[in-house]
Order: sequence, then structure tokens, then C-alpha cells
Amino acid sequence: MSQISIAPIQGPGVSQVRRWRAFSLLAVAYFMTAVDMLIVNVALPTIGTKLHFPEADLQWVVTAYALTFGGFLLLGGRAADLLGRRRMFMAGLALFTAASLACALAASDTFLILMRGAQGLGAAMVLPAALSIVMNMFPEGAERNKALGLWGAIGASGATVGVLAGGALTRYAGWPYIFYLNVAVGGAALLLTRRLVPESRRDGASRRYDPFGAITVTGALVLLVYAISQAPAVGWTAAQTLAMLASAAVLLAAFLVVEARAEAPLLPLRLFRLKSLAGSNAVGFLLGASFYGYIFIGTLYMQQVLGYSAMKTGLAWLVVGGTGVVLAGPAQVMVTRASVRLVMAAGMTVTGAGILWAAQLPAHAGFWADLAGPFFLTGAVTWAFVPVSIGALVGVTERDAGVASGLIDSSQQLGGAIGIAVASSVAAAHSRVLLGQGHALTVALNGGFHWALWVSGFTALAAVPVALLVIRRK
Repeated sequence: MSQISIAPIQGPGVSQVRRWRAFSLLAVAYFMTAVDMLIVNVALPTIGTKLHFPEADLQWVVTAYALTFGGFLLLGGRAADLLGRRRMFMAGLALFTAASLACALAASDTFLILMRGAQGLGAAMVLPAALSIVMNMFPEGAERNKALGLWGAIGASGATVGVLAGGALTRYAGWPYIFYLNVAVGGAALLLTRRLVPESRRDGASRRYDPFGAITVTGALVLLVYAISQAPAVGWTAAQTLAMLASAAVLLAAFLVVEARAEAPLLPLRLFRLKSLAGSNAVGFLLGASFYGYIFIGTLYMQQVLGYSAMKTGLAWLVVGGTGVVLAGPAQVMVTRASVRLVMAAGMTVTGAGILWAAQLPAHAGFWADLAGPFFLTGAVTWAFVPVSIGALVGVTERDAGVASGLIDSSQQLGGAIGIAVASSVAAAHSRVLLGQGHALTVALNGGFHWALWVSGFTALAAVPVALLVIRRK
């Protein structure tokens, strides 16, 4: 029988302190990877100028990270289960930190893109390992809900803090410092991990692998993320996009066939019999699609329509992140006292309403008069992130902790990639129509952003019936 392996700790009081110290370190690493998703965005124009990027290649600084991050999450989660979760956490953290240093020192566009891919691979090893360690340190119930409540708040605030940190570091220190920050944090975390974080692995279990499952699902995810990230530029009906989407679908179908027959599957399909896990992943996908699309379009709106600087844009997003942090505590309490599905449905309802409110902002909006209201409302996204993190692990056994953690991360990241691609396509298409009708550039851009935010808002609301109908009551 496989058992969790934890460093011996004497006394309940000491054990409690030890667990929360380990959680703090894991949370810092998670926050670093969450921030890195968007910290680069506001620095792209500066990076392009300094490294002489061709305009068409600049988006690869973001896409290379998304490809390896989203593509290898499931593989990283199962590797953590088989090889040791702390071991995989440290290996991923070392790779992420080294790649960050290489990014900071990059002198050419090709080298920077390659190292961004290495960063994404490191993050794909860190996240599922860290979340599965948290799951195994805290028993299911109020204590785990408290830990995952804080975890959800970190995820919700990471995107907004990333925008602010990217703007501040680029303006006052220089673009390499958005990567040097990772080096400092990652290096300190590596030094402390062995001292603070217990090992967690399946002792005595045979290490049976699923190479065909790993190849098919990783190939499917990489092709899918690449296709949707390129679709706004090349077109959704272009031969390249359709061919890659079709190839991803074939590989995904092959993966399901392999998993149904494999003796030791990478992703055991029996996990989807857990309604809380299945429903939480579906909501997590819609949450990623709506919220990350909203952040992306909202950032463009403030910079291109309202004329905000990168720094001012980041400060504005702090309203969303700050509200999310404040609401994280009540969210985990409500999950414990009520149910995952009710809190999840409430969070997605309020978030969707806030995005739809933002879809009506004028081209000459004031912050307190117009932006603050929807920003405060969408800060309630924590009420979705928290129960999604909790629900995705309800009923999951220790042996599947890593792959379940990788699965919920994959759902959110894949949703985010699709949400951003769809929102940018909708915005660009409608803006072109308005420009063709003779509207001014600012009005045309604002009109396109409105349509994109309508799509993001209704995507968020689509998660409400999923939460209520699929996830179990208790």
C-alpha cells in the first residue's frame, strides 16, 4: 500500500507550525510563477526595442512560456507522484530560476524565446508538485480549505500584481529586472526547501510509466495552445490554424484511447467519476477563459483608449487584486460551512456581472467614476478561484494528488490561452468594422473591446449552471 512520506515531526503544535511554514514557501513559489504569466506583457515594447525584435516575433516572448507551461502540466503532475513531489518541486524551481537568469542576460531575441520556453517547463514542474504537497500536508476539511483558500487568493492576485510589477520594474530599473526578481526569489526558495518542505511520494509503489500517454497529451496540448495563440494573427479559418486544431483533436482522441487501456495511465480516467473534480475543472476552464481574457482586454483598454502608462495600469489593477485578497478568507469559511458549488456559483456570477459592467465603459472614463465599480466587483473572482482549487481535489487519494493538481492547473491555463485568443480576435474584428465605417481610432478600439468583454462576461456566467448541476452538494 502506498503511503505519504513526511519528515517526522513531534507534537501537534510543532507539526502545525511546520506545515504552515512549508505552505508559505510553496505559496511564494506559486506566486512567482503566477506573476510571471503577465509580468512580461507590459515590458514587451521595451524588450522589442532593446533586442531588435521583428514585430511579428515579439508575441513569442509570451507564447513560448504558455506553450511549455500548458503543455507539460499533466506530465509534471504525474512525475511528481512517481518520483517524489519535493524532488520535482526543487528540480522545477531550479530550472525556472536558471532560465530566469538566462532571460535577464539575453542579448538576442532567439535566446530569450528559448529561455522563456525553459521557464514554462520549470513552472509546469513546480505548480502541480507544490499543490499536491499542500493537499497531502492538510487533511480534507476546514484546515485544507483554509490553505487552499489562501492558494486561490494567490492565483487570483498574481495576474494583477504581475501587471503592476512589470510596469514598475521596466520603468524604474529596466526590463531585465523582471527576470532578476525571479532569480532572487527562486534562489532563496531553493535554499529553504529541504529545511522546510517535507518529501511526499508513493513509498513502495512500482514506478510504472505511460510514455504513449505522455507523448499524445503533451503533443495535443502544445499544438492546441500554439494554434489558439496564433489564431488572432493568422486567422481562425486559416489552413495553419485548422490543421493544428485537427491534429490536436486526433492526438487528444489517441490519448483517451491509450489511457483507457494503459495499466498505469498518466491521467486515470476514473478520476472523472468524481463529480466535484470534473465540475471544478470545467468551471476552472471557464474561469481562466473569462478572467484572463478580461485582464488582457482591460489592460489594452486602459493603455490604448484611456492613455494610461504601464505603471498607472498596474496600480489600477491593484483594486481587483486587493479586493480578491480581502475576500479569500470569507470564501474558504463559506466553502466549509456551506458548499463548494454555491460559493463557486456566487463567485462566477459576481465576476461575470463585473466584466459585463466593464463592457459598457466609455472612451473617456474616469477611474473612480467608471472603472472602480467593475474592478471591485471582479475582485470577487477569489470566490471562484478558492472553491475551484478545493473542489478539484475533493475525494482525490494521495496517489493521484500530483496529476489532479496538474489537471486543474491545465484547465485554467488552457482556458486562459483560449480566452485571450478569442477576446483579442473579437476585439480586432469589430474594431476593423468600426474603422471602416469612419469612426475615430479611439472609438473603434473601445467598441472592439466592448464586444470582447461581452464574450468574457457571458463565458463567466456560463460556469454558474455547470457549478450548480455537476458538482455534488456537499
